[in-house]
Amino acid sequence: MTGSPPDSSPSPLSEWREGIAELAPAMIAAMPLALLYGAIAASKGLSPFAVALSSGLVFAGGAQLAAIEMWTSPVPVAAIVLSTLLINARYVLMAASLAPKVAHMPLWARLLGFHVLADENWALAERRAAMRRLTLPYFLRAGAVFWLNWVAFSWAGAILGPIIGDPRRFGADFAFTAIFIGLVASFVTTRRHIAVVVASAAAATLTHWTLGSPWHVLAGAFAGMGMAVLVWVPAPEAAP
Repeated sequence: MTGSPPDSSPSPLSEWREGIAELAPAMIAAMPLALLYGAIAASKGLSPFAVALSSGLVFAGGAQLAAIEMWTSPVPVAAIVLSTLLINARYVLMAASLAPKVAHMPLWARLLGFHVLADENWALAERRAAMRRLTLPYFLRAGAVFWLNWVAFSWAGAILGPIIGDPRRFGADFAFTAIFIGLVASFVTTRRHIAVVVASAAAATLTHWTLGSPWHVLAGAFAGMGMAVLVWVPAPEAAP
């Protein structure tokens, strides 16, 4: 009598390790940005604890840097709220695209997973979902390590800022962007994909030149969505 075949599904530990391994380049690239945020925030009067708390609660590098660089006395609340809202608007689209792919997870896991969502782990999750089922260890636990990395180096930046200086002078601020460009490029497999990426990039670049930040984020998102609608082709119905 033949026994049942062994379970070939990956273990939670292997999924977690794989997620961390794939996120490792992004975590390394995030370190100088987190240090920069911590250093600037400390120079504006925030304590290391307040810096770490803000990174933990907000976890949005671009929005945090924009807000802290605008931080003056008195605080321009309306300008900061508008800027961070525009910069973070993309997370609504990112979460919406992942929602059906994590629908099998408990509600608490989805909520926490979306809190620790960033550009890089979103792209990796989309790529993983295109190949196989997203698991909680890959989506949430690896994202939590990414989140902890950002919080820890923000705190370190608040303490070491005067010593390390501005990491942007080494071009370190472009590392995050370069990794995300590479991840996006891995999605471009058809002419329709190319059209969407080109439209989004062109709109964002033109808007950045004319209106500046953060309007280019919203312009790129809407241009990409518009082009996706224009080039969309419905999948052929399966034969009965």
